Amino acid sequence: MKIFIGAENAITPLGNSVEENFQSLCDGVSGIRLYKNAGFNKEDVYLSKTSFDTEHLFQTLLENCLEGLKSRIDTSIIKSPKTILILSTTKADVQNHLVDAIEISTAKLKEQLELFQPPIVVCNACTSGLQAINLAADFITAGLYEHAIVVGCDVISDFILYGFQSLFAISNEPCKPFSEHRKGLTLGEACAVVVLSKSEAVYQQTPMQYIAGSSSNDANHISGPSRTGEGLYRSVVKTLAAAQMNSNDIDFISAHGTATVYNDEMESIAFDRLAMNNIPLNSFKGYFGHTLGAAGVLETVICMQSLRKNLLIKSMGYTEPGTSKALDLLIENKHTDVNTILKTASGFGGANASLIISKR
Repeated sequence: MKIFIGAENAITPLGNSVEENFQSLCDGVSGIRLYKNAGFNKEDVYLSKTSFDTEHLFQTLLENCLEGLKSRIDTSIIKSPKTILILSTTKADVQNHLVDAIEISTAKLKEQLELFQPPIVVCNACTSGLQAINLAADFITAGLYEHAIVVGCDVISDFILYGFQSLFAISNEPCKPFSEHRKGLTLGEACAVVVLSKSEAVYQQTPMQYIAGSSSNDANHISGPSRTGEGLYRSVVKTLAAAQMNSNDIDFISAHGTATVYNDEMESIAFDRLAMNNIPLNSFKGYFGHTLGAAGVLETVICMQSLRKNLLIKSMGYTEPGTSKALDLLIENKHTDVNTILKTASGFGGANASLIISKR
């Protein structure tokens, strides 16, 4: 069975549609800015924040992103019992609803969109977005649903920022994925959505094809990744096997690339073990920051634009090699035939996920 993926949309500091966002990336624009007195002890912190001025930012981003989706699909599928909405997030609206942050948001989504059933929530650290997309594909393959709307959203709250500060994971400058002098991650906020379906007819624009995806957990540490890249390695091996592909079939890798010392090193080792270190690769974190539960969906959405435009985006913030294994980091935008993309993600608790999308 073919599974189509399309109708992509995104709201980030760089734009209120996927087209605006991709153009900003083409122009080399980053959403990362210095925010005075934003940290735990009133430290100045680099963040990537959207421009919406509202107390309920999480819900506002969800509503606006999903509203933008309506012009991209046959809207009759939204209310259909054959459609499931999957929400990918790590903390949802924790700033306003500490106890039931996710339940309140999903209830509002069901009511506002008149969904046939409540949304399903995927919350597995920073692999949530890719795991939500993979789950959507599994549901369609199993015949449980014909369509799946996958939306990823996270916003910067004191809870999240202070938590990462307590781990000494926040950089005191814009993040530099895979670079020698990287100092940690930069947090970002975003909302992105994509639709998976067994029917090509539901899309207003020609969709891509979802090929395969999988996840793996190496259970290495509560927050640190495996030093050997074991979990990521296993996830990609399973994804390639399910796709009946090998490394030579991949044109581009959208890596997780958080710019922390251990994550970037782990990824370089995993890609070296996979014989993929000569495949063009980037991290989008230098543009958007790390958007947590939105990252997997957002970065897949941007990859789909790369497929449409045959344009690979350079890795923002990269200066000189900073990992033990060499990688083919994109230092300039590259116009080239792009047919098949591997997207990866890693997260706390040893979680790792990957998926492959392609032109048809």
